[in-house]
Amino acid sequence: MRPVRLARPVSLAALFERLMMTDSAVIQLPGALSALQMLAYNLRWSWHSPTRNLFQRIDADLWRSTRHNPVRLLGEVGSDRLDALARDEAFVAAVRAAEADLRTYLEGEETWYRHRHGPSDGRLVAYFSAEFGITECLRIFSGGLGVLSGDHLKSASDLGVPLVAVGLFYSEGYFLQHIDGQGNQRDSYASLDPRLLPIRPEPGQDGAPLLVSFPFGDHEAHARIWRVDVGRVPLYLLDTNVPENQPEDRRITDRLYGGDNEHRLQQEIVLGIGGVRALRAVGREPDVIHLNEGHAAFAACERAGGMIRDGEAFRDAAARVADGVVFTTHTPVAAGHDYFPLDLLEKYLGGYMWEMREPWERFITLGRTTHDPRFCMTALAIRLSSIRNGVSRLHGAVSRTMWQQIWPELQEQDVPIRHITNGVHLPTWVGDDIARLYEDRIGSHWQDDCDELHWHRAAHIPLNELARARTVQRTRMVERVRQYLAAEAQRRGEDTSWTAEALDPEALTIVFARRFATYKRATLLFHQTERLEKLLRDERRPVQFIFAGKAHPKDVPGQALIKEIAQFARRPEFRDRFIFLEGYDVELARHLVQGADVWLNVPLRPYEASGTSGMKAAANGALNLSIPDGWWAEAWEEHNRLPEPIGWSIEAGAQADSLDLDGPEAGRLERDRADAAALYELLENEVVPLFHRGTDGVGREWAKRMRAAIRQLGGYFNTHRMVRDYVEIAYLPAAARNATAPSNQVASQA
Repeated sequence: MRPVRLARPVSLAALFERLMMTDSAVIQLPGALSALQMLAYNLRWSWHSPTRNLFQRIDADLWRSTRHNPVRLLGEVGSDRLDALARDEAFVAAVRAAEADLRTYLEGEETWYRHRHGPSDGRLVAYFSAEFGITECLRIFSGGLGVLSGDHLKSASDLGVPLVAVGLFYSEGYFLQHIDGQGNQRDSYASLDPRLLPIRPEPGQDGAPLLVSFPFGDHEAHARIWRVDVGRVPLYLLDTNVPENQPEDRRITDRLYGGDNEHRLQQEIVLGIGGVRALRAVGREPDVIHLNEGHAAFAACERAGGMIRDGEAFRDAAARVADGVVFTTHTPVAAGHDYFPLDLLEKYLGGYMWEMREPWERFITLGRTTHDPRFCMTALAIRLSSIRNGVSRLHGAVSRTMWQQIWPELQEQDVPIRHITNGVHLPTWVGDDIARLYEDRIGSHWQDDCDELHWHRAAHIPLNELARARTVQRTRMVERVRQYLAAEAQRRGEDTSWTAEALDPEALTIVFARRFATYKRATLLFHQTERLEKLLRDERRPVQFIFAGKAHPKDVPGQALIKEIAQFARRPEFRDRFIFLEGYDVELARHLVQGADVWLNVPLRPYEASGTSGMKAAANGALNLSIPDGWWAEAWEEHNRLPEPIGWSIEAGAQADSLDLDGPEAGRLERDRADAAALYELLENEVVPLFHRGTDGVGREWAKRMRAAIRQLGGYFNTHRMVRDYVEIAYLPAAARNATAPSNQVASQA
């Protein structure tokens, strides 16, 4: 590894050029500020406000323009500025305090896991995921699945869970979204240079970057291992863009969800097989592997291959390995599950399975389903695991229905798929003003005491203080949205003057922000446009809407929804009260969940497995207005127990709990109309009147509901609770089974 020292000031182009032949940057800093490098390379800053504020104090504009990337920030900021900060006693003291705090955090043994379960004694969980959404500068995620994975790692770190993670380094990440003048989504990609990111190459024994090899059809391919420190948790990312690979193999990890079916299969081989080999290479041999979705299912195959005993068949090894495998499924939508043609699968894995002495025809039964002749990765993950779960109570039930075919001898209620409800990492998502309120009223350890007992203290939050904090965060969001709108208009060469007055900081603000899959029904409001226009024209009780989200580049129907909304948002009479924002990402999501008054979610039930964005908004005092699907069905039925409701549930006569395997589009027009009517009834008769009942921007009755939502939801719908559940319901039982008891057998065939 050859570090480069950067002379300052330096242009970004020069920075790239000088780093071109190196593996990482060592940035020269004044001695008093040397700890900033340590702080930059541990992503705990992404949820630790004091450290994040340090980087912002260096240069707020540069911090924003680098997408909150401390490595680029320190490389690009001028030497005069750093020298001045080195003479600033208060800043130097803050740096030293942040360094001491990080060291205490990393070395401390007073964690939940140690208190509850004692020393780890070598136990280790390996968490595999195709995407991780930890911070906006590391664009290796597309949406909810990745953000959940990132939040999982953060809470595992905070709780002291002995966990490592495995993913892929996508050199171009997920696509960047722009909306043209006609409302069409345009996608583009920008290369990520790992040497300008807060990640490091994992070195081998000789100090050179560590490579792993894996089977790839008729040859072997290779991947470099990058390490990302997420607090206490190391995340290993595999990158095939290395000189040792053939040109076509170097492109395997180029884009997240950007290629065809063959490209997806290639990436999943790298993630699963390459990922297990990477853990061996770095000396991490887990007791349990957690497959977060079916993308990583080949990890169980590789783990079995590495445990085949003399003369033993692959199937017997796989049966033993299944005891230590946990699998989480995240969607009831068929398109969310990977299916591969058998000839394509054999092209890449035929020789691999031959080396394991597993007959091909026998191996493919592990991915067989009753309704599709192709190989299903979810079916493989189910059959090669012993503990399986959905991500909400309703989704667990739906998953049992969906995958009963794998256990045809069982009744639906006996299918061994349980649920562990998702959560969100509260320190990442709660805004500064609400956070200060929690610190004052719930306690200084509110970020760590994420349980329902401690969160009952929220019942004592003064309503006026809560209303004030909510108003401040809404106002800050409006200011940031205006900046986004101005940048978009400028990019399109349009007039930007109107953006300075867009949105009203005192108006009821309703936000819809998520992936634009058709089942999420982003245009449900447009079923009765005249009622929408009436709401927007009401000067006495002002209401405004903000929409944001991406559709997959190949999802033409989803892009059509964006176009319809974007065109409506461009109408001159509504453009200051009805907004569509392009480029939805973690940063924009954070502004929206912190500033929204109402979080709107209208999926076609029961296709929303969880929907964690509503949890983030609720933790900031927003009220959810949602179809009772995913997490909200659970929240509304089990946590709505105070005199003041925690939000609103859109109950229409056309709800359903069963899946149509032909897809969520089948026969939905009647349900759309019924749900749209129910939505407008709530908006017109309850939501809008209640918000405007007060005179100070947030009325007392509205604030009571906010407080009820915080008290009832904050202590349960968080990833500290979720990770604790995984430890006690999944990880420790799987580790015990793996250590002491042989598996009965791989799940029976359909």
